[in-house]
Amino acid sequence: MSDLLDLAIVIPTFNEKANVPVLVARLDQALTGINWEAIFVDDDSPDGTAEAAREIARIDRRVRVIQRIGRRGLATACIEGMCATAAPAVAVIDGDLQHDETILPDMLAALRSDAALDIVVGSRFVEGGGTGDWDRDRLSKSALATRLSQRVLDVGLTDPMSGFFMVRTDVVRARAPHLAGIGFKILLDIMTAGGRPLRFRELPYVFRVRTEGESKLDHVVALEYLIALYDRRFGRLVPVRFAMFSAIGVIGVGIHMGVLALLHLVAGASFLIGQIAATGAAMTFNFFLNNALTYRDRRLRGARQLLDGWVSFCVVCSVGAVANVGVAAFLYDFHYGAWAASALAGVLVGAVWNYALSSRFVWGRY
Repeated sequence: MSDLLDLAIVIPTFNEKANVPVLVARLDQALTGINWEAIFVDDDSPDGTAEAAREIARIDRRVRVIQRIGRRGLATACIEGMCATAAPAVAVIDGDLQHDETILPDMLAALRSDAALDIVVGSRFVEGGGTGDWDRDRLSKSALATRLSQRVLDVGLTDPMSGFFMVRTDVVRARAPHLAGIGFKILLDIMTAGGRPLRFRELPYVFRVRTEGESKLDHVVALEYLIALYDRRFGRLVPVRFAMFSAIGVIGVGIHMGVLALLHLVAGASFLIGQIAATGAAMTFNFFLNNALTYRDRRLRGARQLLDGWVSFCVVCSVGAVANVGVAAFLYDFHYGAWAASALAGVLVGAVWNYALSSRFVWGRY
């Protein structure tokens, strides 16, 4: 067997401590005769996942650890791991043991036997594959997500939602500067990053049941998937983060009007008191929703960060409101009463101001 490195397996993790030794043992068994390395990319798991991987790495040089501090996200973790290896081929596999590591040799053999092939995808939906014990609800959600990606992006995969694949490292390095790194489906990002269409093959596997840890699937993850689709389709026209920031701002207007109506019309408070309270409620709502969604990869945590961030956000938005009114008033006077166009221009200036300064001084400080 040659001493040259054949394959890297990137394992993005968050709270998967119990699965680390099991996965390494399974890789050791599955990859007999192949020079491989496993790169655990851990988002600073509080359960000690990174430390568990380091304990193995002390006695097994095939195991490496990248512990990310202050940033999270499965897609960006995969990108960092894939760009950190010298192996000519790199696979991505989940740390929850639900992917079938025994097909990794077949994936590598496919890349080696066909020089024109760029990527091999583990598919649950080609003949021989399966979704294990998924219930009807999860099957329907997966089918909907698959149809959406096929219609919006048209990548030709039977399982575009797969998180289990192997790609030539030079291909992913070339595409890395163009990857959005949004959400949890890095495969779609790689397939649609621009340039020539990637040549792929799909191999079947059966999705396993999770035995340790908790599933990371939640409503926010589902929203991230929709955001990733938007970014690939429309992101060049309106950046996805700005689109989310603006959409939350529109919802905030509804919150403002609702609180104002409740206090002024129902509770009998003065208009000024109602307006102040409504402004504070809308800013607070916008701050926390942006923290959870728009800036999820940089989100503030802990009482101190959240308080500092909220105060900074309120200051930024207050200045943005002044800019909004000032621009609208100037244009209204200049165009002699074109109130609608003037108001919309003021709103746009305010939105751009709030977004630019929030990105820098609220979510860019930590």
